[in-house]
Amino acid sequence: MPPPPRPLVVSADEDLLDDVLRVLAAAGTEPEVATGGPALRRASREAGLVLLGADVLGAPAVRALPRRPGVVVVAGGPLTAPAWAAAVELGAERVAVLPDDEAWLAARAVEAVRSPVERGPLLVVGGSCGGAGVSTLATALALTAAEDAGGALLVDADPWGGGLDLLLGAEDVDGLRWPALAGVRGRVAGDALLAALPEAGGVTVLPAAREDAGPVPVEALTAVVDAARGCGRPVVVDLPRPAGPDDAAAAAVLAGADLAVLVVPARLRAVTAARLLLAGSPAEPSPWRRAGVVVREVPGGLSAAEVAAATGAPVLAVLGHDRGAVDRGERGVPPAVSPRSPFGAVARRLLGGLPVPERAA
Repeated sequence: MPPPPRPLVVSADEDLLDDVLRVLAAAGTEPEVATGGPALRRASREAGLVLLGADVLGAPAVRALPRRPGVVVVAGGPLTAPAWAAAVELGAERVAVLPDDEAWLAARAVEAVRSPVERGPLLVVGGSCGGAGVSTLATALALTAAEDAGGALLVDADPWGGGLDLLLGAEDVDGLRWPALAGVRGRVAGDALLAALPEAGGVTVLPAAREDAGPVPVEALTAVVDAARGCGRPVVVDLPRPAGPDDAAAAAVLAGADLAVLVVPARLRAVTAARLLLAGSPAEPSPWRRAGVVVREVPGGLSAAEVAAATGAPVLAVLGHDRGAVDRGERGVPPAVSPRSPFGAVARRLLGGLPVPERAA
């Protein structure tokens, strides 16, 4: 794959140009500089990012350029009202004022020159009742996905669940945990995020803290998920119970999920709860309405066909009894994910049904 085109910088202000080139050099990228003529028109078509100095917003050559995404206006101070109007007319995604926005501009430049990668898939796992084995299945999915993708992110969306790092034996591994990232918003550098989290067995995990627990904001959850997917990492989100139609966090991640899985023990009350959760209400459609079901076998319980008929949802897999799962969890040993193990077999079946990933710049 050829390298992405260099960023384009358009400015005749020497001081501003020096500042912009310094920021881009710190970001590890060498831009192309143009102010007019055929070189400007060609570079504007090909560049992954166009940085327009505030001094050229009224220039005829700049105003004649066709609108395109990836345009940022760079200024050394606040813009005047006419300059703001010109920036809007040119379709700028943001005005970066230096030096305050240097860190953002560097991150945006790094993103623009990164080679395209396949956007990582998003798998969301929830349960119709407590004790369904949701966290163990989510961990097994992350471990299995990491084998093929060279890593995966496991996100614990239950701030009061005790921490998924316990299931990976990573409770003593350094790294950020909720709620340290509760203030994250918008675009996040995925590589930096993943490097700051605990890792074990090829799985990077964002677990709940075991002290000072607090709610996981929807904006922080979606920012973390999008950042990791943008790096090509598979992301598995473990949703807590309850996660009904009015659960904003569940709705946000389920809306973008490539695969949503509801784990349902084959018991009458658990199946009834699953039916209610999947159906929602006429006034509030359920975010789980497109989910598939993983039936967890229980002695003397319902069959997979009976669960499918009662819930009206497709049965994606049947999870057999894993005699060693409880003992492994209590000792901080990750679940067994070999192809012959119950959790490993189900994880491979679910991952095998994912759609072809899309390209992300």
